Amino acid sequence: MLVPALNDVNITIQHGEYVSVVGKSGSGKSTLLNLIGGLDTPSSGDLFVRQKALHSLTRKELANHRRFMVGMIFQSFNLIPSRTAQENITLALMFGGIPRKERKKRAAELLDMVGLTERIDHKPTELSGGEAQRVAIARALANDPEIILADEPTGNLDSSTSSEILDILIKLNKQEGKTIIMVSHDEEAAGRVSDRLIRLKDGMVV
Repeated sequence: MLVPALNDVNITIQHGEYVSVVGKSGSGKSTLLNLIGGLDTPSSGDLFVRQKALHSLTRKELANHRRFMVGMIFQSFNLIPSRTAQENITLALMFGGIPRKERKKRAAELLDMVGLTERIDHKPTELSGGEAQRVAIARALANDPEIILADEPTGNLDSSTSSEILDILIKLNKQEGKTIIMVSHDEEAAGRVSDRLIRLKDGMVV
């Protein structure tokens, strides 16, 4: 028997909003984020991002959606251990088609934006959790996406470092105009930084 991860979910998120999706483990939060990010495809229903019907895109079109429309931040950072902070970002820039001579400069600018200029040549194992997450944020911004998808971005961090990461996301939303869609188990913290909360329970909006 198949159990739907999401069921009868009907939501609209406006350009420039900071929205947090909250709920218990297994409620469908990450599945919703993966659908918006083009990592998963819906088995039924319609899904539109900026007038594009994600439910009917080809694999190549979904890949372009992931490269240019959305930037993803994960709880576990998902950095390449053998690459430096700068190289993790230049790799994303390479997939985005940025010329080689521009990649290092752009990566350095992004690391400076998140306050990591002095860590540019450090590998993930040489970074604190907060520093690794800031590299992940810089990487998510590599190809200047309109939407930032953050899946429990503070889940592995202490409260002080979590506040620093949330401050960066708020700045990206308010000053850079990025649409932020954040999954969080911490409804109180999410409520402080978000324009709106979407609560999920058993795959449904409540």
